[in-house]
Amino acid sequence: MQSFRTELENPLVEKDIVELEKKISAFRTGSLNEDKFRSLRLARGIYGQRQQGVQMIRIKLPFGKVTGRQLLRLADISDEYSNGNLHLTTRQDIQVHYVSLDKTPELWARLEEDDITLREACGNTVRNVTASAAAGIDPKEPFDVSPYADAVFRYFLRKPFGQELGRKFKIAFSSSDEDSAFTFIHDLGFIPKVNIVKGEMIRGFKVLIGGGLGAQPLLAQTAFEFLREDKIIPFTEAIIRVFDRYGERNSRHKARLKYLLAKTGLPELLRLAEEEEKALYQVSFPIDSTPAAVKRAETNTVFTTFKIKNTAAYHAWLQTNVFEQKQQGYFGVYIKVSLGNIRSEKTRELVLIAGRYAADDIRITVNQGFLLKYVKKEALPSLFRELDAIGLAVPGFNSVADITSCPGTDTCNLGISSSTGIAAELEKVIHEEYPDLIYNNDIKIKISGCMNSCGQHGLAQIGLHGSSSKAGANVVPALQLLLGGGPLGNGLGRTADKIIKFPSKRGPAVLRLLLDDFSRHALTSQGFNDYYDFRGKDYFYQLLKPLADNSTLVSEDFMDWGQQNKFKTEIGVGECAGVMIDLVSTLLLESREKFTLAKEALESAAYPDAVYHVYASFIHAAKALLLTRDVHCNTQIGIITDFDKHFVESGLFDFPQTFKAVVLQINQEQAGREFAEIYCAQLEVFLKDAELFRSRQDKENETHFKQNPKED
Repeated sequence: MQSFRTELENPLVEKDIVELEKKISAFRTGSLNEDKFRSLRLARGIYGQRQQGVQMIRIKLPFGKVTGRQLLRLADISDEYSNGNLHLTTRQDIQVHYVSLDKTPELWARLEEDDITLREACGNTVRNVTASAAAGIDPKEPFDVSPYADAVFRYFLRKPFGQELGRKFKIAFSSSDEDSAFTFIHDLGFIPKVNIVKGEMIRGFKVLIGGGLGAQPLLAQTAFEFLREDKIIPFTEAIIRVFDRYGERNSRHKARLKYLLAKTGLPELLRLAEEEEKALYQVSFPIDSTPAAVKRAETNTVFTTFKIKNTAAYHAWLQTNVFEQKQQGYFGVYIKVSLGNIRSEKTRELVLIAGRYAADDIRITVNQGFLLKYVKKEALPSLFRELDAIGLAVPGFNSVADITSCPGTDTCNLGISSSTGIAAELEKVIHEEYPDLIYNNDIKIKISGCMNSCGQHGLAQIGLHGSSSKAGANVVPALQLLLGGGPLGNGLGRTADKIIKFPSKRGPAVLRLLLDDFSRHALTSQGFNDYYDFRGKDYFYQLLKPLADNSTLVSEDFMDWGQQNKFKTEIGVGECAGVMIDLVSTLLLESREKFTLAKEALESAAYPDAVYHVYASFIHAAKALLLTRDVHCNTQIGIITDFDKHFVESGLFDFPQTFKAVVLQINQEQAGREFAEIYCAQLEVFLKDAELFRSRQDKENETHFKQNPKED
């Protein structure tokens, strides 16, 4: 691999990128375990694609905010390293595909020149912090949550305790009780609240905990009705630390916070969080709530001279894509981006237009579009005309006709049947046959390529996910239909019910049947979910059952959308959750690496970091030794307990009290210099003993096999 070096202002970033390059080189030469390398690259936003030899790069954009300059940088990156396409995600990230692994350090360095990171965009980490796109201009918001989302993102970036979790950890901020960021499906969700105490306005948040979609969706519970603003970061840190120590690590399907919450119950989980107080970097973290300065468009143009030819299209756009901000005289303008995909050349045109009409603060929305802010009322006709000229003035933003879809089988290993193909077809059906539905914001259609819900099908009124079914000796691309999901407001929500599975090519017919039945039978004032509840799950199963009948298949049904060949399932190994490394030698090596990190942190006076690295080193070394006894633990707390049982109680290792007492000093002592040095010294002794034990065991094994060669 050709060596690449860069000089960046932030030495931490530069170290990250150089380290990535070294690890790629080690992987190429075979000196780095493939699973270990996968874990490392995922934490740096590099995700293996369905197509061999290329990577998807996920670019982490906190609460979806990008400037014009950053978007131009992303367009250039896509042209140079990818295929010229930018994909907007439901988590307000941007993804580029088909990138060479060897080019990723260079790509990352180019992004960092405009303050864009890949760090912790994938893997078992604290993922991108999302927020309502309208935060800051939402007429219904108590206050702007953008500074809080930004503070949480920056605080947890590169924190050592968030790098190797059992699974990913997701955080969201909604701007108001409408809960447009869907806090109820996140590990932690925050909704802004204001209390008046002795005449003083106190800011805080309602805190939701333990939500998640995936194959088994669970709704979040309320941790606090009101938590003061200075406590949200300490509480988040405490929960992450508890999740790190007590969360499942062997079964990835049970490794999310929602399962730990179900296991412990909310009171116990909150008690464990309180126990972490001494380990926290800070017990109070005041956040500067001053909104970031935003450059607004400056122009001397007199917009009243612009006339609209297609007035019907313009008024439809005004009604569905434009809203008045809380700032008098300014408007927010939503841009529908079909399937979240936008070409680099169109991105550049959009940046130029936004620079003339809007603030330099573009937001990516959770339904894969854009939001422009601070557009003057008199500029709206001219803005429409320019957006329309490049195909970005399509009305019906966030309506039935604005379908959310993950990339699915286009690029993802886990995709079963096409999500983008059916999404495009359903949008076509709506625009051509049900044009008035562009004004309907009650029904949302969301599609995923598999049951894992990257397209958020589990919270849609009409949700679909990729599947397959058998028809004799053949396999048919199929879709699983779900109905009845969506937010209820103030942190409450409902997940959709599974109804029926049917061949993918019958998707348009299923949609027509649902929409026609809704039109005929729903009351005038009745929303889709009220209609669904009134009719009941079995009604829809019986209504759609004829379309699920595989005995009436035709040849076209055996081909997926956009394909010419007969369908076959090609499901690879997903990488969203990272991997498990159980090799003894690898774990001991990692333990030494963390000890080195601890000493470096000590030297730089980063005492909380040093303490955590020591803790992690203890865990890795103990896990390695337990594996030599064929003891497999699924949590860190289990490793600690089992090490005492198998090594301390048997006299193989000696501690003044117990291994647990030593290791869990992390939440018993303040993470200052004195404790960090003592903790580090205790680790050094333990690592020497662990490595000596391992060395003796290797010699014993070698002697045994020499004496008993038939057992080898």
